[in-house]
Amino acid sequence: QLQLVESGGGLVQPGGSLRLSCVASFTLDYYAIGWFRQAPGKEREGVSCIGRTGGSTNYADSVKGRFTISRDNVKRTVFLDLNSLKPEDTGVYYCAAARYVCNSDMAYWGKGTLVTVSS
Repeated sequence: QLQLVESGGGLVQPGGSLRLSCVASFTLDYYAIGWFRQAPGKEREGVSCIGRTGGSTNYADSVKGRFTISRDNVKRTVFLDLNSLKPEDTGVYYCAAARYVCNSDMAYWGKGTLVTVSS
């Protein structure tokens, strides 16, 4: 069964940091991995994506300079480092896998991890 499992969410104060992890049950060598988030009452939005080898990355304008995506294919894990967190970063964060490139449809999704930014 092909699964993605997110972890690392939690409650953090504004300005704080978190590291989210996305662990796959399958090899990630052929997949780009994206991170998405959904805030309460809002639609899901793309946050960041990383290519198969890690050589290409992209970010939503709202998180550029604050979030960093990386991957370790040996460990089948993709990370999202969240820094300088703001209350508007609150939401459920999901990782998803797309075949080969970030522009492909996401084929597999995790169940999400909740990030709450609040004082």
